[in-house]
Amino acid sequence: MERTAAGGVPGSAPVPGEAGLPEAAELLDGMPRQRGPLGATAPGAVTTQPSAPLPRLGAPWRLLPTPAGTPFTFAYAAVLTVTSLVTTYADPDLVHALHQGSSTDVAHLVGTPLTVLLASALWVAGGFVAPYTLAFLLVLTALERRIGGMRTAVVFLTGHVLATLATEVPVGLAVLAGRLPGSSLHRLDYGISFGVATGVGALSGLLRPRLRWPVLVLFGGMLLQGLVELTDPLTNWGHLIALAIGIAMWPVVRGWYVGEPADAAGRGAGGAGG
Repeated sequence: MERTAAGGVPGSAPVPGEAGLPEAAELLDGMPRQRGPLGATAPGAVTTQPSAPLPRLGAPWRLLPTPAGTPFTFAYAAVLTVTSLVTTYADPDLVHALHQGSSTDVAHLVGTPLTVLLASALWVAGGFVAPYTLAFLLVLTALERRIGGMRTAVVFLTGHVLATLATEVPVGLAVLAGRLPGSSLHRLDYGISFGVATGVGALSGLLRPRLRWPVLVLFGGMLLQGLVELTDPLTNWGHLIALAIGIAMWPVVRGWYVGEPADAAGRGAGGAGG
């Protein structure tokens, strides 16, 4: 259909009062406006304000290890789950033999040091429901998200090895000096607690001060309480030594700090504040 220059249809009367060609949106109020400057609103149209974006909250499951986010901690936790099941359901004599063969006592450290230092870290003293298991999951997950899996393994093994040697070497020297019986050379010693204590010390160096010092005070106080109660003095001293090793690693872990992955909720939970 042809339109005339006045905008009408041939044979139809012009609209009274029409001075020129009106906009299509003025004639068809019910159609969405497609022309005009940005921000212009068609007559009678209802405007709505865009809703503010919801704040992004941290996902609770990020506190626990995942295969993609923290592969080292996740794989290690899987191994500890298997060995804990063995401890719980296997024959007690077999379990004792496995623990004894993995013990970092003086006799084993002299004969097969590398084997027992690695094997002893595959067991959880007290089983998978022990308090150090939860600490292992939370601390190593948080540490791995900040410095990576391989470096977390270095921190854990450094504390595990050095704290073990710091507690077992004096036992061997005391036996040589005649101050301890020869049976002390076969003292049963295994577990992840030294590595976890080192992880706590190292992780605290990456937290903001308002969180760092409460963590150190609470964890250190718990270790001191165990030492005062003399439940296992050698192991308790080992825990304090391991915590001190982690604190001594602050310059190293701060140099390794890479922050949390981009899929974290907005920003990391704590920076390497001094």
